[in-house]
Amino acid sequence: MIVNVGEYMITESELIFRLTLALFLGGLVGYERQAHHKSAGLKTNSLVCLGSCLIMILSIMLYQHVEGKTNADPARLAAQVVSGIGFLGAGTIMKEGLTVKGLTTAACLWVVSGVGLAVGAGYYIAAFFTSALVFFTLGILSRIDKLYDKNLDVSVEAIDKSELINQIGVVLEELKIEFSDVAIKDRNNGMILVQLDVHNCDIKHSLKIISRLKEVDGVVNVTINT
Repeated sequence: MIVNVGEYMITESELIFRLTLALFLGGLVGYERQAHHKSAGLKTNSLVCLGSCLIMILSIMLYQHVEGKTNADPARLAAQVVSGIGFLGAGTIMKEGLTVKGLTTAACLWVVSGVGLAVGAGYYIAAFFTSALVFFTLGILSRIDKLYDKNLDVSVEAIDKSELINQIGVVLEELKIEFSDVAIKDRNNGMILVQLDVHNCDIKHSLKIISRLKEVDGVVNVTINT
């Protein structure tokens, strides 16, 4: 099968190549996300990119069929991918307390949809270069962020008391330490495990944090992981 598009022709093998390439490039970004245990991983990014590619190909083919026959604009079909992907991206964003998670994953889905559209339109260099830049941003720049954003995982094992969390918060505020992602897990015999993500805190302050938290009434043990 041969499809006439403008001044060039899309063969059946070309269609298969574009869809396969979109699946690969989407999977490349998805692999990085899945390696970091994010909600939208290999399968999600691959399907988004593949679907976007298919929609772009359909837009091009439809335009060829209706060109000069109607005022309808089939390109609007591909345009809806850009706005429509927002619904999928919103599903990856979660707010926990003062912390918002999933923004990077949502942005990846949005960019991957653009990569799929580029492949579907035949702009291979743009699609490859964009995928490479995304991979670079997620991999290299994330390591740079860690150099400046030093977080510690603090685990506090304590007796279950109503004022315990407030007391822990007061101690950390006195130390001028910001924290988020507070998780509380029940233990046996009336014990609980409080896990906190402490922001912008160097490992050298660990001993001070441990000693101050152990002063809180009911705290049995405190451990810190980098």
